[in-house]
Amino acid sequence: SPVSRVVYNGKRSGGPRSPGAGSAEIFTPAHEENVRFIYEAWQCVERDLRSQMGSERGLVEEYVEKMPNPSLKAFKPVDLGDLKRRNTQDAKKS
Repeated sequence: SPVSRVVYNGKRSGGPRSPGAGSAEIFTPAHEENVRFIYEAWQCVERDLRSQMGSERGLVEEYVEKMPNPSLKAFKPVDLGDLKRRNTQDAKKS
């Protein structure tokens, strides 16, 4: 049976996240460069997907394992958005 996969929906929150008040988190130049690289690479993927819509064969292909790992047979994908909502609701109840 096919395995569900996470799909990026193209939505972004505001902009780059900045550390909150009192946070010790620091974004190094190397971190910012990595984020920029990943963002630009993803923009290329999205552009290729959009251009593929009208053609039979595009540049983007979905990877499907020929011999799935048996230890992952019971794996169930996690909806991160749902998990975040539940954690937020639980925090409000406390």
